[in-house]
Amino acid sequence: MQKAKNYSCPKCGYTKRDKVKIQISEKIERGPAAGVLREKEIELLPTVNATCEKCGNKEAYFWTSQTRSADEAETRFFKCKKCGHSWREYS
Repeated sequence: MQKAKNYSCPKCGYTKRDKVKIQISEKIERGPAAGVLREKEIELLPTVNATCEKCGNKEAYFWTSQTRSADEAETRFFKCKKCGHSWREYS
């Protein structure tokens, strides 16, 4: 025969005998959306030859991000160095 156990809350002192249903919760904070960079970070990115569809400039900043499931290719992001227009390409 099992002995009854006492459980108590360390915060309020409430005491319960025997079976206790324990619930655990946590708050998950989401990070920035994929492909979103701060203005200071953009200046550190490599540049590539890519034609901007908005102004026709031939140079853009370039970065990649895994926006879909891991078994799919990364998404390539571009930002025009002249007008700031952003676009993406899927592999």
